[in-house]
Amino acid sequence: MAEAADARIPPLSLIFGYGPVLVLPIAALAAWAKVPLALLIGQIWGAAILIFLAGVARGLSFFTPGGPHVSQMLTMILRFSLGLLALVAGPSTGFALLLIGYASIALTDPWLARWGGAPRHFARLRPPQMLVALVGLAALFWLSLG
Repeated sequence: MAEAADARIPPLSLIFGYGPVLVLPIAALAAWAKVPLALLIGQIWGAAILIFLAGVARGLSFFTPGGPHVSQMLTMILRFSLGLLALVAGPSTGFALLLIGYASIALTDPWLARWGGAPRHFARLRPPQMLVALVGLAALFWLSLG
């Protein structure tokens, strides 16, 4: 993977990285404005993206020299499980699970990128990308309590 060796963030990673997570703060704004179903849409969207990111973790493991590492498989299982549980949980529990899942991405993906388990640019992309998601999810969580 040539791009795995490059720490620059490709334009498509910016577009497809930030675009989907921007939905979460937008959903929070909509929920704050009392738009019907905004909380539900935020919960479903957040879970769908987390489950998608579980697939990304699994897909990256196919390119790991020597085969998948245990950490990659555990990352995939954690993301998938949290996303799936967030789909069926009530709103406050669902958003709490999503907060855990997205926070874990902000912590684990830069580490994975540094040892070669993910593209190098993930070390720079994931923390601010997940911050956008976490702000939206925290607001949605707060709004789900009231």
